[in-house]
Amino acid sequence: MKPAPYGPFPYSPIITRPKLEWPNGARVALWVIPNIEFFSLAEKIPAYPNAKLPDVANWSARDYGNRIGVFRFMETFDKYGVRGTVALNSDVCLHHPIIIEEGNKRNWEWMGHNKTNTKRLTDYPEAEEHGVIKEVLDTIGRVSGKRPVGWLGSGLTESWNSLDHLAAEGVEYVCDWTNDDQPYVMTLESGKKILSVPYSHDINDIPAFERHNRTADEFRDMICRQFDTLYKEGAQSGRVMAIALHPYLTAKPYRIGALDAALAYIFSHKGVWNTTGSEIARHFNSQQK
Repeated sequence: MKPAPYGPFPYSPIITRPKLEWPNGARVALWVIPNIEFFSLAEKIPAYPNAKLPDVANWSARDYGNRIGVFRFMETFDKYGVRGTVALNSDVCLHHPIIIEEGNKRNWEWMGHNKTNTKRLTDYPEAEEHGVIKEVLDTIGRVSGKRPVGWLGSGLTESWNSLDHLAAEGVEYVCDWTNDDQPYVMTLESGKKILSVPYSHDINDIPAFERHNRTADEFRDMICRQFDTLYKEGAQSGRVMAIALHPYLTAKPYRIGALDAALAYIFSHKGVWNTTGSEIARHFNSQQK
C-alpha cells in the first residue's frame, strides 16, 4: 500500500455493521495465540538495544519458554481443547523442531512471525522483504507440513509494502492491526484482499507483565473482564477475543495457574467458539457478499 493517513479499508463504526454470525450461534470467537520465538544469542534483543553481547540474562529468560514453558502451555491448553494459533519464528523450525512435532500432534495452527524475533520486517532493505516473507512461510510449511495462511509481524511491525508481499504469497489474514473486535477486509492496490483478524495489545502478557507490572492474578482478571464485555456485546453481533501469550512469561510456574483459571472461567459459558485464526478468517469471509 502507498503511504496514506488511513489504512487500506474504510472507516467502519461498529454500530452501523450488519450482524456477524458465528457457528452454532456463538457470541465470542476465542483464539489463543502463543508467540513461539527464537532469539539469536549473537544478536541484540530489540527490547534491550544497549545490552552487550552475549546478553545471557535476557536471552536465557526467553529460552526458558522454548525449553519448558511451551510444553506447560500444551498441557494447559489440552485441558480445554484449545488449539493454539502459533505466531512462529521460522528459525524455531530449524533449532527446536520438537516444538513443531508436539504442536502438530495437537493440530495447532502455525502463523508466520518472521525468521527470528531479533529482526523485524522493517529492519530489512525494501528489496529483501518479499524474499524474507517467502522464506519464512516456506520453512514453516516444509517443517510443519502446512504452509501458513496467517501472519503476525514480530513486534507487530509492517512496512508500507508488507501487506502486498503477504497477499502475493497467499496469506489470507494478518493480525498486526489491533483496531477492532471483529475481522475486516483490507483491499490493496493490486486488487488483492487480505483480512485483519483481531489481536490484542492489552490481553497480551508482554505489556501486562513487562510494561505495566501486572500480577498473575491481575492478568487473569483482565482476561475475564475482557471476556465478560465481549460476551455481552456478542449477543447482538459476534465478537473476537484474542489471548496473546509468550511461554517465557505466562508459562512460568507461578503464573500458569492464572491462565488455567481464566480459561476455566471462559469455558464455563455457553456460546464460546473455541477456534483458530484461519477458521475465524474463513468463516467471516464466507459471510461477505
